[in-house]
Amino acid sequence: MEKNDFNCSIAVNISANEAIKKISNIPGWWGITFSGNSEKQGDQFIVNMGGESFFNFTVSELIPGKRVVWLVDDCNMPWYTDKKEWANTKLIFDLTEHNGVTDVTFTHEGLTPNVECYNDCEPGWTHWIKTSLFSYFATGEGVFRPATK
Repeated sequence: MEKNDFNCSIAVNISANEAIKKISNIPGWWGITFSGNSEKQGDQFIVNMGGESFFNFTVSELIPGKRVVWLVDDCNMPWYTDKKEWANTKLIFDLTEHNGVTDVTFTHEGLTPNVECYNDCEPGWTHWIKTSLFSYFATGEGVFRPATK
């Protein structure tokens, strides 16, 4: 069965190790309230989108220069019927470096077109990866915007 997990890619003119360092500085590109640590495997952090919403993450995998995986341990998305829809999903950043350019492929494993939040999360992730993270890589500044919901 084919998986339809959300994914998108960008190519940036920095090393894969520098890209991972910048991905791990979540407030620099995601524009959210952040607490905890996100720099090494086993680190835990919390993202708050305002109000009662929260997402608890664990850095479940970190391969320097290659891959970062964040597991959603718990969440509360009060604007959806299934407030825990992201729980046990994974945010995956796969990196490949060649000739000074790093390709970053982002996959939200478990975010598929059949889940309630997909219509909001698909444009949201597209913005945060293709616009804000790309800008943060290139200029050191993310491009923040209000949350979709």
